[in-house]
Amino acid sequence: MATTERLFSAEEYARLPDNGMPTELVRGRIVTMNVPNFRHGWLCIRIGKLLATYVDDRELGYVLGNDAGMVTERGPDTVRGPDISFFSYSRIPKGAGPEGYAEVAPEIVFEVRLPGDRWPKILRRVGELLSAGVLAVYVVDAKKETVIVFDADTDEPGRTLQGEDELPFPEPLTGLRIAVRQLFS
Repeated sequence: MATTERLFSAEEYARLPDNGMPTELVRGRIVTMNVPNFRHGWLCIRIGKLLATYVDDRELGYVLGNDAGMVTERGPDTVRGPDISFFSYSRIPKGAGPEGYAEVAPEIVFEVRLPGDRWPKILRRVGELLSAGVLAVYVVDAKKETVIVFDADTDEPGRTLQGEDELPFPEPLTGLRIAVRQLFS
């Protein structure tokens, strides 16, 4: 006898009790993920601090970390938790942050890649984020100490930056200057 797997909506997923394991909702299905390691956590805080200092000083928007959920697809629903994301006040007005998952895409997302992360999975995730309306996705490679920039406004598959190369940012972050080496020092 065939069984049908139940698909969850983003709203149903948000109401589930915490099972003690990190998960995401992918096309209606709950996917369990590994707990990130020390280096991953350190890099996320480092990146978040560099962004938040600039953003907060200029009152530009929200910098979120800790895998705060955002809806990237509907029917069936997908809820992703980027490592670091930035939402300008033009996308989510000041003081109007949602109680649940963000229904609009952030301008930028940082994802930290660790040695066990496979490129096909990362590239699918990047494509999904860009299709949802993210302007730029930065994949930080912890082992190689590089950043691959995926820009929604280009047909390039991704541009690798390293060392003194500065990360390019879309509006309203175009004045932000971060060299790749700063993420790792």
